[in-house]
Amino acid sequence: MMEQAIIAIHGLSKTYGSLKAVDNLNLTIRQGEIFGLLGPNGAGKSTTILMLLGLTEPTAGTAHICGLDASRNPIPVKRKVGYMPDNVGFYNELSALENLKYIGRLNGIPENEVENTAREMLISVGLESAIHKKAGTFSRGMKQRLGLADVLIKRPEVIILDEPTLGIDPAGVRDFLELIRQLNQEQGITILLSSHHLHQVQQVCSRVGIFVGGRLLAEGSVETLAANLFQADPHVVQVTLRNAFKASSEELLQLPGVTKVSIADASVEISGQQDITPEIVRYFVHKGCDVTGVQKRTYGLDEIYQRYFENNLKDKEVHNEQSTGLFQRSFLSRFKKR
Repeated sequence: MMEQAIIAIHGLSKTYGSLKAVDNLNLTIRQGEIFGLLGPNGAGKSTTILMLLGLTEPTAGTAHICGLDASRNPIPVKRKVGYMPDNVGFYNELSALENLKYIGRLNGIPENEVENTAREMLISVGLESAIHKKAGTFSRGMKQRLGLADVLIKRPEVIILDEPTLGIDPAGVRDFLELIRQLNQEQGITILLSSHHLHQVQQVCSRVGIFVGGRLLAEGSVETLAANLFQADPHVVQVTLRNAFKASSEELLQLPGVTKVSIADASVEISGQQDITPEIVRYFVHKGCDVTGVQKRTYGLDEIYQRYFENNLKDKEVHNEQSTGLFQRSFLSRFKKR
């Protein structure tokens, strides 16, 4: 069960002069979740993480993690939370084991336990064959694994990963995400993952939050966000035919629940309120068409993010137009009084 809130953010804001890096953020992350904080560079993701860790003071609002106020109790928070920044640094001349033993000592692990603990962590992240290799020889993907071992050595309740797959090759990304999923399932660790790589996050996160311009535009599972955004036409089926479709779209629009039909030579896209894929296929077979492919569209994070991003831009344009109109009316009013 994932009921208890491990991260609770209320009205959190951070301003730098006139810039609002984070604007009235409200978010709850439950124990045992993998939550993805998504957004472009400069959206405010890293600033939010710094406030969660007590590394920067919020301008307004509160951030609680593991039941602790991050601003008032930053040291106890650091004992319970593991943080991996986007660029992890190690002593290049030391081996993976030596680096991790050093980190273990800093975290208060007794000297008679530190080597075994460090070895255990390196094995858990898949670096057993590189235990004695110098960190300076590691690839980016291996350094990220070492960084994860660094985070895990103090047995945290929460792990925060800031752009953890940056600069890793596709195979390394796949392995790293699988490692994160495995840690979550086996140890029940709550994971907050910040990224702008939408497809990667979709593979591993149970819920996501879309962050743009310092504001959280939406949060929920991918399925929930898609249902909310594309409720007008939630079901889209693309039918590919051997030859160009000659009939009009009128007959297809008579099928139950169909709202839109788009025809492009031998490809027909049908949108509707319900999934009537069998009826659609029967229609084309009855018409004597050779069906070579039937594909149901599923909305991923790319489409969801793009739609929210577009809506956010439209809202800003409307706001700017309203503000401009108000200014113009005010200016003209003053001018006429003269």
